[in-house]
Amino acid sequence: MHTSLLHTDLGIARLYATDEALVRMDILDAAEEAAEVTEDTPLLARAKDQLARYFAGELQVFDLPLAPAGTEFQRRVWAELLKIPFGTTISYHELAVRLGDEKCIRAAASANGKNPLWLIIPCHRVIGTDGKLVGYAGGLWRKKRLLQHEMQFIRPEGTLF
Repeated sequence: MHTSLLHTDLGIARLYATDEALVRMDILDAAEEAAEVTEDTPLLARAKDQLARYFAGELQVFDLPLAPAGTEFQRRVWAELLKIPFGTTISYHELAVRLGDEKCIRAAASANGKNPLWLIIPCHRVIGTDGKLVGYAGGLWRKKRLLQHEMQFIRPEGTLF
């Protein structure tokens, strides 16, 4: 497993990859920064470049090989998250409907919260049915900042709603 760090406005992102695919992305506190960092591989360098371009507003869709570890259902949820366009949101209910069973809303929300590639697989684009920001493992302030970041390129005023 290879690891690399990227400093972002949201904190320090630690990327994990095999030789073939990106598998995880964590957000770190400064005290955790030095642990477990290896030399960049071509894939990690490519991922860091795409993330930097995303944060600069130059990239809306990531083009990286992904292999997040999860159950079959979690992987189905994460595949559905990849279909949510940049700068848009859907509700947890809509996510469940897209998965084919509106009754699986809690399971879909749980899988969303266990997404190991929290930005590249855009779980931040899922909001409450009432339009409120709910449920983000990295903290709601990060979810809000990510949505504002994306919406500034879709909606000139940069507002959420």
